[in-house]
Amino acid sequence: MKSLLAALLVLSVSAQARDLAAPYGPGQNQWATPPAGAPWGSSAGIERGPHGEIWAIDRCGANSCDGSNKSPVVLLDPKTGKAIRAIGAGLFVFPHGLHVDRKGDIWVTDGAISKDGTKGLQVLKLSPQGKVLLALGTAGQRGDDEKHFQSPSDVITAPNGDIFVADGHAPIVPFIPAGLDTRVMKFDHNGKFITQWGKPGSGPGEFNNPHALAMDGKGRLYVADRGNGRIQIFSADGKFISDWKQFGLPAGLYIAGDRLYAIDADSTEAAHSGWKKGIWIGSIAKALPDAFVPDDRAGEGVVVSPDGSMFGAVNVSPHGITRYGEIGNSAGATNLSR
Repeated sequence: MKSLLAALLVLSVSAQARDLAAPYGPGQNQWATPPAGAPWGSSAGIERGPHGEIWAIDRCGANSCDGSNKSPVVLLDPKTGKAIRAIGAGLFVFPHGLHVDRKGDIWVTDGAISKDGTKGLQVLKLSPQGKVLLALGTAGQRGDDEKHFQSPSDVITAPNGDIFVADGHAPIVPFIPAGLDTRVMKFDHNGKFITQWGKPGSGPGEFNNPHALAMDGKGRLYVADRGNGRIQIFSADGKFISDWKQFGLPAGLYIAGDRLYAIDADSTEAAHSGWKKGIWIGSIAKALPDAFVPDDRAGEGVVVSPDGSMFGAVNVSPHGITRYGEIGNSAGATNLSR
C-alpha cells in the first residue's frame, strides 16, 4: 500500500507540474563572469558560504582542468556576478562537487585522473585563499577501499565535522569509465575513515550515479540518486529512511530550513515521461514540491542567496551560471540559512 501511494503521488506531481507556482522568473543565463572575462567552463557546483558568499566551479573554460593554469573555484559577487577571487590553480583535473562548510572553508571533489597520472580522484579542503588544508583519497589512483575513490561526485560536512562523500559517477567519455562501484563514504573531521554504504542497483541503499548531497536540520543525509531518478534519505550512520521520486530526476540539491531545492537536468518526454527540466522546490516536512521553475538548460547545481535569488550551475553549452530573480521579493527581503 505504501509503494502504491508513493507511485500515485509521483503521478500526481508530474501531471500537475504546469499548475505549480513559479516563484522565480526566467533565468539570466551566463550571468557570472570568470576572472579575466574568459569563457565560463562546464560546471556542476555552486554553493553558499556561512556569510552568504557564493562560490562556483568553472571547469577552466572547458570541461577539464588537466594541463590548465586557470583557477577553477571562483568567489562571485552575488549582486553582479563578477569574480572576486579564484583559487585552486593546478590542483584539479575534473572539479565536480562543491561544498562550503560552516567555517567558510571550501571542499571540492575531483572526478577524473590527469593524463600523467599524478592528479585527480581526490577530495580537497581549501581555505578561502586556496591553501590545501586536507586531502582525502590517493592522487591519480582509482580504487574502492577506504583510501581511494572511484570518481567522487560530491562532498558535505555535518555540524560535528563528519565528512560525507558520494562516490561513483556515471561514465563520461573520456574522463570517467563505466562499471564503477557506487557508495557513500563517511570520515571524521580529520579525514579518518568511519564507514561506507551502498552498491550498484536500484533498491534501498543502492545507487546509480550518486551525484549530489545535502543535509537537513535533523542531520539526515539526502543523496541525489540521479540514475535511479530519486532522492534517497539516510541517517548519519547510513540507515535507509526513505526515497523520494516526486522531485524529478535530481542532479543537484540544496536545503534551507524546510525547503528542498532539486535541480533536474535530465527529464525529457523520452527519458521521464510527463516531467520537464527545471528546479523543483518544496517542503521537507510534507515531502512534496509546491513550486517548479522550468528551464530547458537546467544544470547540475543549485543554491539560494541571502536576498532570495536562486542560482544554477550549468554544465551544457553555453556553459555558465544562471541567476533566477525571485518574483515579488526585493533584495534582502529573504534571509535563508544553510
